[in-house]
Amino acid sequence: MKINLLIVALSATVVLLDAMGAEQTMRVTASAYNSTIAQTDRYPNIGAWGDLIVPGMQVVAVSPDLLDAGLTKGVELQIDELPGTWTVLDRMPSRYRQRIDIYMGTDVDAAIKWGVPKVTIRWSTATSSPSSLPESAPLVTPDTSNGLENY
Repeated sequence: MKINLLIVALSATVVLLDAMGAEQTMRVTASAYNSTIAQTDRYPNIGAWGDLIVPGMQVVAVSPDLLDAGLTKGVELQIDELPGTWTVLDRMPSRYRQRIDIYMGTDVDAAIKWGVPKVTIRWSTATSSPSSLPESAPLVTPDTSNGLENY
């Protein structure tokens, strides 16, 4: 019984530690794009997942390999070379690797001036919070009735 309780407690601890996440850092190529039919499709303000993207939003599109690295829809990241927090709300075609596309509204000149530099991005791998833990990982409340509350 004691061994089973310990295993359940350790399982919950692992899930809680994973929920805290760790900062990830990656060097990627960063192009820029605009809300224009020429650069996107006939719906230039709609991202690949159906989100409305409008000038003023700090949004990035990511290459498919970055989705696998944890940069999924809604993840917030920092770009060392730019101020603020950016949100993943779009994805790039599968031909791109290790690349982000920074949304620059309708300012085509700014996107051209930006070029295609290498940048450093940072994000947290936290994917869940204690309030959204899977049912298979129950929270364990210590039983203090046995006099072991300090252990």
